[in-house]
Amino acid sequence: MTPAARLQAAIDLLDEVIAATRENGPAADTLIVRYFKTRRYAGSKDRRAVRDLVYRAIRRSGERPETGRAAAIGLAMDDPALALLFDGSAHGPALLADGETGAQVSGAPPWLLPLIAAEAREEMAQPPGRAPLHLRVNALVSDRDAILAELPDATPIAGTSHGIALPEGTQVEALDAFARGALEVQDAGSQIIVAACGAAPGMTVLDLCAGAGGKTLALAAEMRGKGRLIAADTVRDRLSRLAPRAQRAGAADLIETLLLDGGREAEQLSVLASQCDVVLVDAPCTGSGTWRRNPEARWRLTPERLDGVVRLQQHVLELAAPLVKPGGALVFAVCSLIEQEGADQIARFLARHQGWTAEPAGYGREGGPGELLTPEHDGTDGFFFARVVKPC
Repeated sequence: MTPAARLQAAIDLLDEVIAATRENGPAADTLIVRYFKTRRYAGSKDRRAVRDLVYRAIRRSGERPETGRAAAIGLAMDDPALALLFDGSAHGPALLADGETGAQVSGAPPWLLPLIAAEAREEMAQPPGRAPLHLRVNALVSDRDAILAELPDATPIAGTSHGIALPEGTQVEALDAFARGALEVQDAGSQIIVAACGAAPGMTVLDLCAGAGGKTLALAAEMRGKGRLIAADTVRDRLSRLAPRAQRAGAADLIETLLLDGGREAEQLSVLASQCDVVLVDAPCTGSGTWRRNPEARWRLTPERLDGVVRLQQHVLELAAPLVKPGGALVFAVCSLIEQEGADQIARFLARHQGWTAEPAGYGREGGPGELLTPEHDGTDGFFFARVVKPC
């Protein structure tokens, strides 16, 4: 493929991505794979170049462009070499018309910026960079010093007890340390939230929105395999991924799984009423703190979706509160920097539950009744989290 043909391919793909984000269709990665399955003439260098153009355009525009061509013209506004590829050639983009403009550079949709926590707003107004590769050393199997000695490219992550960073592109699953359960891929922010739980051997701990169990496994390591640890979720496919991961991590004997039936969660969870030293609510959210990893999510977010996840978060918090024993802690976390999902959510919880108190965990910047972690300031994904304690 010529450079101009690569740019036109990126434009075609961007049109598909834009349509998918409007209609809740497939992810960009899925669309790229499908596109090249029917274009066998494209070599590996062509595929990489086109994919890079697509993601450069997605990262550059916080607001969804009208067309793939507008997104690509936006790139050309920053890169004169790309502008020359709008040459009208057989397989390339049509010539630029007089007055034709491209998508504007931005980090977030304009309607959303005022809703982002003030401490993070300036940072989130800029296009997201690339996320680093963070891992957690599994304390049930090894320790960080041993892994650092084993992996010369690894560096410790400040502010964490078990976190390391590896160069982008490292094939983690090919590492011996991964195969023997000594490593888990996990952002430093997630590790900090687990540390804020204060889980310890002998406790009863519930991970209420466990998903595939990344934080559950980290909690198991903090508990040194002793106590009771329950991983609960409403989605069978997500929860089913935990068992093989727990086996590899040496935590299978500690972790119980609980598949919740939507609408009957309170009934199923009632056996844990006032039993838990810690309940972690890693709540469903907009994911605005993970735009470095999933930049097209900005194009999918709407005010209606935001309202929906805020209501769901409140529902989960109300499920969690009765399960905490007197003097125990509920740790609420969202990978979002939108105040309605973070500080406002916990302020409303504290207003509904008299006697509960927010307890600083001491890991992030103060964000109302909780704490904030942001990519630029902390080197993590963006998170709000709060530790609230039940009265005795």
